[in-house]
Amino acid sequence: MKDNNPLSTTVILITNEGMGKANPELQMKLIGTYLKLLGENNYLPNAICFYTDGVKLVVNDSPVLDQLQQLEQKGVRLIICSTCLTYFGLIDQVQVGVIGGMADIIEVQAKAIKVITL
Repeated sequence: MKDNNPLSTTVILITNEGMGKANPELQMKLIGTYLKLLGENNYLPNAICFYTDGVKLVVNDSPVLDQLQQLEQKGVRLIICSTCLTYFGLIDQVQVGVIGGMADIIEVQAKAIKVITL
């Protein structure tokens, strides 16, 4: 499935608790739609990396957990910054993805042909 996928050599960086710069409700709606459409259209990036406030999307009660779980089930690597999780006190609340370090994030970025920051 990834072979015919235009995003298979792409890494997406999610650094905010939502998408764009707007009120939080709109940001969350946008990121939810974005992640849903990635999966529905099989635009599957090689990896999605979460750091800074982005780590808040992979923990308990995140409204986008279903979309992230579906992407992970389709083979998208979800890498979450352990330093950021620790900083926010969220390390025990991760519901999806793998906890990694900055070296893991750098590795997928270095191998990517394209890196998109949301």
